[in-house]
Amino acid sequence: MTRRNSPDIHTFGCRLNIWESEVMRNQAADAGLSDAIIFNTCAVTAEAEKQARQAIRKARRDFPDAKIIVTGCAAQIDPASWTDMAEVTQVLGNHDKLQPQSWARLAAANAPDLVVSDIMEIGETASHLIDSFHGHTRAFLQVQQGCDHRCTFCVIPFGRGNNRSAPAVTLVEAARHLVSHGCKELVLTGVDITSWGADLDGRPRLGALVRQILAGVPDLPRLRLSSLDPAEPDAELMDVLATEPRLLPHLHLSMQHGDDMILKRMKRRHLARDVIRFCDEARRRRPDVVFGADIIAGFPTESEAAHDASLSLLEASGITHLHVFPYSPRPGTPAAKMPQLPANIIKQRAAALRQYGAAALVRFLDHAIGANDQLLVEAGNSGHGRQFTKIRLDGVPVEPGQLIDVKIIGRDGDSLVGRASPKVPGRVKGVSVA
Repeated sequence: MTRRNSPDIHTFGCRLNIWESEVMRNQAADAGLSDAIIFNTCAVTAEAEKQARQAIRKARRDFPDAKIIVTGCAAQIDPASWTDMAEVTQVLGNHDKLQPQSWARLAAANAPDLVVSDIMEIGETASHLIDSFHGHTRAFLQVQQGCDHRCTFCVIPFGRGNNRSAPAVTLVEAARHLVSHGCKELVLTGVDITSWGADLDGRPRLGALVRQILAGVPDLPRLRLSSLDPAEPDAELMDVLATEPRLLPHLHLSMQHGDDMILKRMKRRHLARDVIRFCDEARRRRPDVVFGADIIAGFPTESEAAHDASLSLLEASGITHLHVFPYSPRPGTPAAKMPQLPANIIKQRAAALRQYGAAALVRFLDHAIGANDQLLVEAGNSGHGRQFTKIRLDGVPVEPGQLIDVKIIGRDGDSLVGRASPKVPGRVKGVSVA
C-alpha cells in the first residue's frame, strides 16, 4: 500500500461500491482528507467482512498515524462492530458517505467517531457527475439504490435501504458527461436495477431507460448492464437488445438457485422455468447474447437433489459466466435460523458448481476461436470483449481505454487471445461489431 495525494480507498464488493468510491474520493479530498485511508466495505458474505477487517489491521500496522475511515454496507448494518476496532478512527454510513457535509464533519477538529443515518428513512438517490474512474477503463453509473424485496438470505436492504431511482434525465446527462471525458463503455449499476423506475412517475422500466441513454448519448460506443432479476421480464428491454448493437450481448442474472423449493425458501420471486424462459427469449431476440449468473451453494435445507437441480438449470439456460457464492449465514436474516448444512458439504457443492462453470466457459471460449470481436483494452493488453469474455491482445502494447477490433486466434486458460484487425467488418455470432 502506498500513500498518494488523494485518499487511499479500498473497495470491497459490487460495482455500485466502485461508483461510490469515486464520489468519496472527490469529496474526501475536497474536505482535506487526502491523507486518510478509506475502506468501503461489503456485507454480502462473512468472508467479505473478514477480508475488510484484515485489510484494516494491515493498514494500521503500515501507517500507525493515519486516519482510517470505514464505510459501506457492513459499516451501515453494524457500525458498533467497526467502531470497536482499535484500528478504526471513524465510521461513516452508506448514505452519509455520498454527502460532502459528512466528509467536512469528519475532517473538523472536533470530528465525531460515528456518522450513520437511518438508511430506511432515506428517500433520495445520490446524483453525482464523475469524470472518470480511478484504475478502471469502464465507467459505472448508479441508476438506483436500495431494494424493496426481502430475500431470506440477504442483509443488503439493511445496508442500502429501499428502492430509490434516479430520474432518466439525470442519468442521460451523467452518461453524456462520462463519454465527454473519454468513456468507451458504461455499465449501469445499482442494488436492483431491474426495479429502476418503480418509484418514479409513470413507473417506467429499465428498457425505457436504456433506450433513452443510447438515444441521448449517440457517441457512447458500448453500454453494459449489471445483474438482472429474471422475475421481472421487460418487453422494451428485449426490444432494445434485439435492435441496438451498442447494448452489449451479455446479461448477468440473479439466479441464486435451480430448485423451486429452495427458491421459495429464499423468498425469490421466480422459479427455474422463469430463468429458462428469460434466456430463451433473449436468445431469440439476440442470437449472440451470453449469460452470467449468481448462484448460492449450500443454502439451508438444500438436498443433493436440490443441488443437482442447480446444475441442471445452468445447463438448460446455457450459462457462460458463473459466480458461485458458498452460503454463509448473515445475522438477522431468516435463512440464518433455518437448518444449516455442514461447512464441508457447502464447500464441496460450491466446488462442483465452479467446476461446471469453468468447463462451460472453456467450451464457449473454444467455440469463439476464429470469430471477430471488439476488445476494450483495460490493462496489460487485456480487457473484455462484447460478451464479457476476457481477451488478451497479441502484439505490440496498446494504451488502456482503446477499442480494438480483433480476430480471435486462440485460448489461454480462461481468456481468449486476439490479434488486431482494424477496419475489418466482423460478426460475433450474428451481430456486426465493426
